[in-house]
Parts: sequence; structure tokens; C-alpha cells
Amino acid sequence: MNLRERIIDESLRLFSLKGFLGTSIDDILQAANTSKGGFYNHFPSKDALFFEVLEEARRIWRERCLLGLDEIESPVGKIERLLENYRDQYLKDREHFPGGCIFVTFSVELDDLRPDLCEEVDTGFAGLKAMIERLLDEGKESGELSGNVSTSAMTEMLLAGMIGASVIYGVDKSTDGLDSSINTLIDFLEGLKR
Repeated sequence: MNLRERIIDESLRLFSLKGFLGTSIDDILQAANTSKGGFYNHFPSKDALFFEVLEEARRIWRERCLLGLDEIESPVGKIERLLENYRDQYLKDREHFPGGCIFVTFSVELDDLRPDLCEEVDTGFAGLKAMIERLLDEGKESGELSGNVSTSAMTEMLLAGMIGASVIYGVDKSTDGLDSSINTLIDFLEGLKR
């Protein structure tokens, strides 16, 4: 791992634990074992680093949460796998995200203080929401879900449940609680199938 990658990797961990605003350049320098010159040789500013860390976090999320979805034909089955992956492959990844979901951390922390950065984070939530609703619509169209199901309401509930599970897990670090929260969402989906 070169210095640039090490700075991104260590910043990912620090931002997960302390947030973007709560992490100083000195924290990053110490964690990456580099100097200010080493940092600024790769990143013109902390904001520039933010976008690189956000992109790395998105890459990891996609790699982990979308794993195996292409192998599943059922739209609802894809959502169930997404929920399982989110729980097992992403949220439980203490190596990269020791403080929990970095997107939730960023969203809460940056909302009022740095809305420009928060807006960038929120594009990911909007994309996830659109994907879930599209899969639910496909499930309804194929007859997998009941015709009277409101896919927009289900989408809101699933997204809120995912974020809520992330927040609670970030606080209590209880894998049993996380498993229970995500399993409840999966059971709810199962109950809506025809």
C-alpha cells in the first residue's frame, strides 16, 4: 500500500470513529505515519481527501452489499440478499468501519455544518432508495408481491430500518441486536410475498 492509499485507508477508519469534522489533519498524519508534506503531496486539502474517502467507502459498500445479487432472479430475493450483505459483509466490518456506517456518521455530522459535503453523501442514500423501490416494483409486477403493496411506503420503511439498525449497532455494537433488526426486515418482506 503506497502512502496515498494508506492516508485514505486510515482516514476511512478515523472518519468512521470521529467523523470528518472531529478528525484533525494531525490525527490523519499520526495514523498514516506521515508528515504534512506527505499529506499535501497527495491531497490539496482535507476536503479533497473527504471525496477520496467517500469514493473508497462507496466502493467497499458496493463490493460488499451487492455481492451475489446478480445470481438471484427474484427481485425480493435480491433485497433480502442486500439486507443480509449489509448486515454481515458491511456493518460488521470493524476493520474498515470501527465506528459503524460511515455514511450515517457523515450524514448526521455534516447536515448543518457542511451541507455541501452532506449533499454528496445523500446521493448514495438516494441511489439505494431508488434501487430498493425499483426491485419492489419489479416484484409487484412479476406477482411476487401482492398487488396492494405500496412499494414507495415499503421502500421508506426498509431504508429507515437499515439506517436505524446501523445507528443502534454503531452505539451498542451488539451483533445479536443487529441480526434481530435486519432479520425483522427480511421476515417482513417474506410476509408480503404471495
